[in-house]
Amino acid sequence: MEIRQLEYFQAICEELHFTRAADKLGITQPTLSYQIKQLEEELEVPLFHRIGKKIALTEAGFILLNHSRNIFRSIDGAREEIAELHHMERGTLTIGTLIGEINDLVSGLLVDFHNKYPGISIKLLALEDVVDPLLQDELDFAVTIFPVDDDRFCKVSLYEEEFYFVAHSSSPLNGKSSVTIEEAMREPIIMFPKTHRCRQLIDAVCSMHGVAWEPVIETSAIKSILSLVQSGAGASILSKTLLELYPGQDMIMIPISNPSLRREVGIAYLKDRYIGKATGAFMKQLTSRFDRIETL
Repeated sequence: MEIRQLEYFQAICEELHFTRAADKLGITQPTLSYQIKQLEEELEVPLFHRIGKKIALTEAGFILLNHSRNIFRSIDGAREEIAELHHMERGTLTIGTLIGEINDLVSGLLVDFHNKYPGISIKLLALEDVVDPLLQDELDFAVTIFPVDDDRFCKVSLYEEEFYFVAHSSSPLNGKSSVTIEEAMREPIIMFPKTHRCRQLIDAVCSMHGVAWEPVIETSAIKSILSLVQSGAGASILSKTLLELYPGQDMIMIPISNPSLRREVGIAYLKDRYIGKATGAFMKQLTSRFDRIETL
């Protein structure tokens, strides 16, 4: 059974006349009769009573007509919904980000996006790792730290940034133009837990340079870290993004040298995944935020 055959069948039901239905459809009457015959043979029942030049629906014909109307209503509904998606009047968008300042950075763009596209339902998920959710097709895309070493992903770089040694202005290191990782780690450090990607980067660099350290306080709460640093309870090593999002008083920021701590942040999504209008629009908003507009 084909959609075209149902269109032909419905036209006959409306006209109750094969020739008039054929004219309405723009096909020949023999072609129309052949298609209806094929449909009746497939269903193994007659759909019309043929009495001379007059026709009437059989009981089976009435059943098929009701279902046919439902089918075409569903098709029309699908077309309308797809058109709404195309114009972003409706739809869903699920974004994954790493826990921490990257999540805060992305969430800061949600208000403008929602105001522009109020019909789009948005989920922003803060995750310790975005790779598995991306591979399980649970996310439209993710904002994460590169490298994401997997050939199944497309990647769009957003920005690169440095990490800074951050302390209260009374710190003995105040006034230095830069500090080494060894100097930084001699201070009491307040840091994210080991599951946090920022912590993992710092742990990796310290391990490479033989620097042993343990934080005096661990917390995943960004504002708590900043409050503790501002109170003089200890120092921290934080990204430029975080410090720009949460500027504080009575704090010093000193670049770290030998080695400098840097990271690249960007968008990752599955190569074979369809990029819908809403996804593309939010990606463009992200890239525009960092003056690196990409054609998606």
